[in-house]
Amino acid sequence: MGKDLYEQFNIARRTFTEAEEISGLPLIRLCFSGTEKELKLTEYTQPAILTVSIAALRVFESEFGLRPFCVAGHSLGEYSALVSVGALAFSDAVGVVRERGRLMQEAVPSGKGSMAVILGLETQEV
Repeated sequence: MGKDLYEQFNIARRTFTEAEEISGLPLIRLCFSGTEKELKLTEYTQPAILTVSIAALRVFESEFGLRPFCVAGHSLGEYSALVSVGALAFSDAVGVVRERGRLMQEAVPSGKGSMAVILGLETQEV
């Protein structure tokens, strides 16, 4: 996840390094060679996804000179959206998302709970 960006662009490497220093997590290893078990842990997944998202944003900005003028995000994506328009510093987002992931992991231990999708049913059927 994000390995091509990391290998091709200095700004992406700096983004990963910054996130590792702030979070204290081995995000480069987790993103490029983490085990499935590690990557399923939300305390690792959330900072990793944020980091890759912002690395991609920074590459987009530096390579094309463009900045988003309208953004939206849902759940974890809200943090990337806020960073992308300068409403939240990346360093602050990494810290918040790191803690968010830790608390979510603590609230529902690995292997407990699940998620389901309901498609093609009317409200009455659900």
